[in-house]
Formats: sequence, structure tokens, C-alpha cells
Amino acid sequence: MRSHRIFAGMLAVLLGACAPAEVTPPTTQAQEEAAGPQLMTWDDLNALPRPSGAETIQWGPGATDIADLWLPSGPGPHPVAIMVHGGCWQKSIADRTLMDWMASGLAQEGWAVWNIEYRGVDEAGGGYPGTFLDVSAAADALRGQADLYDLDLSRVTGIGHSAGGHLVLWLAARGQLPEGNLLKPTDPIAFRGVVVSGGLADLEASRPVTLPSCLDAVYDQLTGPATSERPDPLAEVSPARLLPVGVPFVSVHGDSDRIAPPVLAEQLAEKARAAGDDAGVIIVPETGHVELVTPGTEAFRQQAAALKAFVEPD
Repeated sequence: MRSHRIFAGMLAVLLGACAPAEVTPPTTQAQEEAAGPQLMTWDDLNALPRPSGAETIQWGPGATDIADLWLPSGPGPHPVAIMVHGGCWQKSIADRTLMDWMASGLAQEGWAVWNIEYRGVDEAGGGYPGTFLDVSAAADALRGQADLYDLDLSRVTGIGHSAGGHLVLWLAARGQLPEGNLLKPTDPIAFRGVVVSGGLADLEASRPVTLPSCLDAVYDQLTGPATSERPDPLAEVSPARLLPVGVPFVSVHGDSDRIAPPVLAEQLAEKARAAGDDAGVIIVPETGHVELVTPGTEAFRQQAAALKAFVEPD
């Protein structure tokens, strides 16, 4: 069974645990309006026809050294969106196939989408430093595909959902790491801009407001231990501690997102702007977490437009 179905089941359980013990369905229009918008669920997403047509590329020897490349129709050179999936940093919750719909939708908008995989904290070698080394190597492996697939590496953007929002912004910021750091890349691929989609990019701020099972339960594995040589783990692994990122980014959140509340976008943008970054915020009405990765929604339209704005001529 695909892990995105596991993700749907686990999130249903997690969100159910947050609900009142007794729920009475609304019986009048006024009650329905008071109850708020009917948000999409992971089951709703899985009920949609699954897109196909990606080229799966094993770019390295490891089991997770793999990515799906979705290509637009027509000739290149194609602008590229490096995509990072979420799933609370846990492979038992989701893998890259959760992003099939969004990747296909962006390909129809003219993007080549490099949808990467990485080890979760629940896999051998995952967490710190493996998860970060994986996404770093996967992003930079894009260079090896550029000539074969006519990719325009001067127009590379990033988009990551939920935990992937943390990882994709970290990719853009990793060049800020000090020389000699284990995670410091030698020649990181350059981003023109990043969309943080319902992201948990500020680990310190996200920990108390997202589901405990999503971040708090895996926090120590994800950030790694504090040691005398490494007294402040967040300084290496949380984008909010690597500001300024140095490239523009926009955080897109649903106003009713219970996994990544929109306050996280506002707080991150405030910190980033204070550090000198061009950081935007888009809050989409009547939107939760799933709409963000679903083509045809207002959230998808806003994110596609944001990516396009990063690569359009000034």
C-alpha cells in the first residue's frame, strides 16, 4: 500500500484526536455557516485520478537517491521547480508520491518538476544529519539532468509542503552555514525563489502549535543532539535561524489549516524581513492543509502564480 494512503489514515486519526468527544452534524444553514468551511481531506485527494507520466530517475546509489521528473509539453529550456514532500518528516506517513497531483498540475503550467525523495526520521540514517544531507544532494543532482531534459538552471525555484516547506527553505538557506559545518554544501544549486506551502519552516515556532505527533515526537531526531561542539542544533537545521535566506520566498497558508496555522507564516515573514529578506505571505480563505497540494483550488493557483513571478523578467 502506498504511504500516501497511510498518511491519510494517520492524519484522520490525529485530527480526530483533536476533535470534541461528541460532534452533532449541523442541521441548518446557519449552523453550517457557523461550523466553517468544508475542508478537503486526504481521502478527497486520493479519490482524484492519480496523474501519471513522470520519469523516475535513480540519480545515486542509495534507496532514497531517487526523484520523479515531471516535464511540461513543448520544447525547452524549461524552468524548474524543486519539490519537497511533507509527512511530518516520517516516511511511514508520506513519500514523494503524495505530491503527484501538485507536480502534474505544475507541469501543465509549464514547469519541469523535480520531486525529490529523502530518508525520514523513522528510517535508518534519517533525521540529523541524514535527512538534510539527502535533500541537499537530491536538489544538487538536478544538474545531472539539465542537458538530457533541456532544463533551464537559471530559472530554478523551490516548493515544499508542510515538513517539506521546512526542508525546501532550508535548501535555499543552507549556503549561510559556516565553513566546516557538516551540512555546508560545496556548490549549492541557486534558487530564484521559494514557495513555503503550509510549511513548518521555523522549527522552534512550529513545535508548540502543530500536532505533537508531527513535530514534537520527532524533534530530537530531526534536529540532532546538542553537544559541546554543537550547542545550538537549531542554528544548523531551522531556516528561521539561517536568515537572511538571500532569495525571495513566500509562505502560502490556508486560513483554516490545523497542521500549519497561518500565524507561522506571519511570524516567519516578520523575522525574515527584519533580517533583510524579501518575504511574502499569502493566506487563502476557506482553505486547510490538503487544498494546498490540490490542482484546481485557489491555493494551487496562488502558489503557481508565485512561482511564475520568481522567474519572470523584471
